[in-house]
Amino acid sequence: MNQDFSHTTLGSTGITVHRLGLSATYRPGKRAIHEALDEGVNFFFCYGFDTQMTGVLREVLKSKRENYVVATGAYNLLWGHLNLRRTLEKRLRQLRTDYIDVFLFLGVTKEKHLTEYVKEEFCRFREEGKVRCIGLSTHNRKFAGQLAAEGIFNAFMVRYNAAHRGAEQDIFPHLDRHNLAVISYTATRWRYLLRRPRGWPQDGRIPTAGECYRFVLSNPHVDVCLSAPSNLKQLKENLAALRDGPLNEEDREFMRNFGDAVHHTKKWFM
Repeated sequence: MNQDFSHTTLGSTGITVHRLGLSATYRPGKRAIHEALDEGVNFFFCYGFDTQMTGVLREVLKSKRENYVVATGAYNLLWGHLNLRRTLEKRLRQLRTDYIDVFLFLGVTKEKHLTEYVKEEFCRFREEGKVRCIGLSTHNRKFAGQLAAEGIFNAFMVRYNAAHRGAEQDIFPHLDRHNLAVISYTATRWRYLLRRPRGWPQDGRIPTAGECYRFVLSNPHVDVCLSAPSNLKQLKENLAALRDGPLNEEDREFMRNFGDAVHHTKKWFM
């Protein structure tokens, strides 16, 4: 496997990560999670209620804790009081660990959701050593770009794929000043990038999931791309694709063109 392509340092944190991270969104099974571990995957996004991943991580974190990077977070609760510390402590208990590597404020849709309380509490978690890296997950790209320039957070989890490339203008140009990390998701755009959009030639080329992941990771601003396979076979295919390294410019142009076709026919799903 191309080591330069498959591994990187997570922004300014000094944490070495495998660039294909694993989320258990579609419950791939414990066997698949163990296979990912055997293949060197070390970045795991854990919701807290995904029992398969939580169970596996509890076991492996008992020894060589420093070899694994655990990302989780607290959701933005629009309808009531948000106790971030309680959520963090719950995640620590669930995973039976003393610290979280990447702790994110999830589901931020408006600037007003990121209050001073949230900022201060996240910074306290980092200062206390309970969290190594603090971050934010949002679809509001321009807001993320503004925050990146401020440098409060270490990382951003954002949507980025061949059909949604707005981060290239709104977020990525603001990262270098503070060497901030990017964790991307929906590389296949909920699988819409794996099927023919309206108007695409019947005999036209269709991307594979591997090409979708390689497109995302070919952008040097993306540190980790989360994958969410639903079974062991899909996991192996995704990992195998990384061995081919970054896409060449011709294939990247194909992915951009295909992504535009998907985006234009699926605007309602934005």
